[in-house]
Amino acid sequence: MELKKDYFYLWFGFGISRLGSWIYLIALNLSVWHLTQSPAAVAGIYIIGPIARIICSFFAGSIVDRSNKRFILIGGDLFRALIVFTMPFLTDIWMIYCFIFLANITTSFSNPSGTYMIAKIVEQKNRLRFNAINSMLGSGSFMIGPALSGAIIAFSNTAAAMWTNGCMLLLSASMMYLLPNVQQKEDSQSKMLTPAIILDDFYLVWQFIREKKAMLQFFMFYSIALMICYSLDSQEMSFLKDFHNVSDTAYGIIVGMTGIGAIVGGFLAAKFVHKFSLASYIGAGFTFTLICYFTFYFSQNLLIAVGAFILLGLFMAFSNAGYATFYQQTIPAKLMGRFSSSLSLIESIMQISLTLIIGLLAEMFSIRLVTSLFAFIGVLIACFVYVHLLKNKFLFVQEEIK
Repeated sequence: MELKKDYFYLWFGFGISRLGSWIYLIALNLSVWHLTQSPAAVAGIYIIGPIARIICSFFAGSIVDRSNKRFILIGGDLFRALIVFTMPFLTDIWMIYCFIFLANITTSFSNPSGTYMIAKIVEQKNRLRFNAINSMLGSGSFMIGPALSGAIIAFSNTAAAMWTNGCMLLLSASMMYLLPNVQQKEDSQSKMLTPAIILDDFYLVWQFIREKKAMLQFFMFYSIALMICYSLDSQEMSFLKDFHNVSDTAYGIIVGMTGIGAIVGGFLAAKFVHKFSLASYIGAGFTFTLICYFTFYFSQNLLIAVGAFILLGLFMAFSNAGYATFYQQTIPAKLMGRFSSSLSLIESIMQISLTLIIGLLAEMFSIRLVTSLFAFIGVLIACFVYVHLLKNKFLFVQEEIK
């Protein structure tokens, strides 16, 4: 892959932002706990994100597609930096929740803008490797961030960790500033948004996807299986502690080992881009990811569960890199914001619903039985997705023809 300076700006900008987010998350959890001494208050941090995404899904895409994505990324980093710098001075839990909500709204605008910039800046032949390296950097942030946050808090306090994240967001904004302005002229012709225009945008997305039945089936079944994964994640700690009786320290080590698997997976995914097809990256990677979920929750032996957890991170790196590449080359750039918002709305509703269903069934029946059953359903869906991609290889060249 020919390495261009813009690639490094993207990697460094996104990577330093994700690293800062992990540092900030640990500090935020501890700050809320010290302020309230309430597990429910800490859990509230994780409820605000999906709520913000659902609300923003109705209008974020319409704004993103009509705005300069580079400016959105710069403005989003600067606004989040302001929030993070202010957060340590807040002493009211509801005010903290309001600031967390605002930060999540900003992310709802930044994520589709980042996807657009990658699609425009990274050449199509380089996207799979670029996304694999980007995934590896994300996994590295997951590994290093909590440890770095713990070290900063140990030598100073949670405020210092939050301010560190604020400085990293400023660095990220500077990287976004160095990127070229790749805005399409027709996209910059914004109009005053009205409910009618927003409804038209949703209809435009539906009109685009319904004419491509094979693509519609892919996104539908892939999203269902992915939301099963996210919902199962909510039960992993309970399963390990209740079924395998692991300690808090052991749980932290197991999660860290998953991060190592993801880093190795990202490295291998970047290395073998010319060995395997994009269909295999998505389909096989996703299928083995779900098999690892099933093995993890079905296992009666802790060593098998840990092994499945490590391999889960490895195969997910392949799947994530493949999916990101597929998305970038099949969804028109001028429609990415609206398509992303529409998909995010559906996925967020599915995730909340499945999380509640799995949680309630786990209370009524055995947690191992319920999680294994849903994981097995996920395996079947993932297998269908893989076969579907192999049968519809034209999906991967659709954007090239245009």
